[in-house]
Amino acid sequence: MASDVNKAMRRYVADRAYHVCEYCLIHEDDTFWGCEVDHIISRKHGGTSDPANLAWACASCNSSKGSDLDTLVGHGSEPIRLFHPRSEKWAQCFQLHGVRVDPLSAVGEATVKLLRMNETNRLNERLTLAATGRYPTIEALARMTE
Repeated sequence: MASDVNKAMRRYVADRAYHVCEYCLIHEDDTFWGCEVDHIISRKHGGTSDPANLAWACASCNSSKGSDLDTLVGHGSEPIRLFHPRSEKWAQCFQLHGVRVDPLSAVGEATVKLLRMNETNRLNERLTLAATGRYPTIEALARMTE
């Protein structure tokens, strides 16, 4: 976690996201490693620690994303940028089919691919949570409709 993101800022980012990963929608209480602040555009690429560049992300999504801004999708050679939680609505890029996060756009496709949202272990985690009524949570449903 970035040292220039203080405790109050982390709390603000978490509260703004309803304590749900802004990418895969898992609640921080339901993931072993919890959630953390993600620099949407990493500091490595000139991103700041301003709230407009910060997202709440589970450890799985954040570690898969790293400092990447885009990825190649399909056979095209053009990079496709990743989802930006501050400037895009989740439901414009993704939709839930059960526990699977399906892309609705090229940006969604790039993000699902790079963040490995639908790998077997991630789907199994969400299936287990769904069986107990914890996926999607009411907070996740709120994030989906904003």
